[in-house]
Amino acid sequence: MSVSQQRIALITGGNRGIGFETAKKLGEQGIKVIIGARDSHKGAQAVDALKALGVDAEYLHYDAMQSNAPQAVAAALESRFGKLDILVNNAGMLKEELIGQNNTLTVDQDTLKTTFEANFFAVVALTQALIPLLQRSPAARIVNLSSILGSQTLHSAPDSPIEAAKGLAYNASKTALNMFTIHLAHALKETHIKVNSAHPGWVKTELGGANAPMEISDSWKTSVRLATLDEQGPSGAYFHEDQPLPW
Repeated sequence: MSVSQQRIALITGGNRGIGFETAKKLGEQGIKVIIGARDSHKGAQAVDALKALGVDAEYLHYDAMQSNAPQAVAAALESRFGKLDILVNNAGMLKEELIGQNNTLTVDQDTLKTTFEANFFAVVALTQALIPLLQRSPAARIVNLSSILGSQTLHSAPDSPIEAAKGLAYNASKTALNMFTIHLAHALKETHIKVNSAHPGWVKTELGGANAPMEISDSWKTSVRLATLDEQGPSGAYFHEDQPLPW
């Protein structure tokens, strides 16, 4: 299969956890997966593990905290493939304890700014830089890894199922990411590009912690579904697996 025919997917933070499982499942569908990670050693290890499973994978350096990263990634993908079919904005950061506290009165500015840089500003910048490559795909898909904790509707509900998790920086960054999804879908509504927000579930990752109920091996389902939507699929929506979530 030529590069022009094979689908190309970039998964940021794809060297571990949800990103790695997403890469594995996309690769099982014959999609070439590009693992975007800041640590070259860990990125190479992930690629080797994927190749051992028969997945066509490559490593690409991506550090969300570097201002020149979007342009460098775009240039590398342009040179290597000339297009991009799937962008999974999976890389993210959590600097707070989420469960059993409300840190709104105490969260410091560094936590707010660093969290927003990784979870929101970097995602916007990378996506903007990659839109020209996504426009060359016949059916491009963008998946923004959000969280149920970004839902203002659920946080404000009298019987909120997420009442115990009030980490302001993380939650607000995911709410902002959801707004980006809505606005981006509107901006792309006349194109073949679909964009959606994904809540993968509360997963036993380094970010999610050991008390999370979902195993990493099950964490790919929402991302992969949204990354492989057919032309009748939604755009500008917010899902956990096949269930829509309220904004």
